[in-house]
Amino acid sequence: MKKLLLSVVAVAGLVYGANAQTEKGKVILGGSVGFNSSKVEGAAKSDVSFNVIPSVGFFVDNNFAIGTGLGYTHNKEVSNLNQNEAFVVAPFGRYYVGLSDQFKFFGQLSVPMAFGSNKVVAANGDTGAKVASTTSIGVNVAPGFAFFPTKRIGIEVSVNGLGYQNFQAKNKANGAKVTTNSFGLEADTFAPKLGVMFHF
Repeated sequence: MKKLLLSVVAVAGLVYGANAQTEKGKVILGGSVGFNSSKVEGAAKSDVSFNVIPSVGFFVDNNFAIGTGLGYTHNKEVSNLNQNEAFVVAPFGRYYVGLSDQFKFFGQLSVPMAFGSNKVVAANGDTGAKVASTTSIGVNVAPGFAFFPTKRIGIEVSVNGLGYQNFQAKNKANGAKVTTNSFGLEADTFAPKLGVMFHF
């Protein structure tokens, strides 16, 4: 009887451990880091882009977290004589649905916003003066799966989903604005995003 009781307690502990990552009061940490460099024939220097956007979320209820990403992006295209850099804020809401003790499906709604500037780039690759202020506001709905090998780590696979973006550039010299609106479905299952989230 004692062994049976210990077994039941152990199983209950495993189930609790598997569900504990997404219960009310828990915190998740993650984000994105990227770097890319490519050399276009004829350009004086390589095109370089990078981003650092850490994110934090808080479970306000079981399986439901809200949070935000906060970071910076930089994209210098010597081949197009243009540089854009921006400060990024990306609030999100995420809901998990348990599929098993270690696997969960999630859906995430995010509102990425970027506030930055465009600068000219000389033919030799030197960065010049600011020519425009830029603002980008979007909405994205994306699905994904999370695997929890431990109670503190979630390995995630997700795809881009339904998205909308409003991009505006305001010319510094004359104040003229150019606005671009885009809307689409980008669920590419052949190029999923792989990530790791830390749960505390």
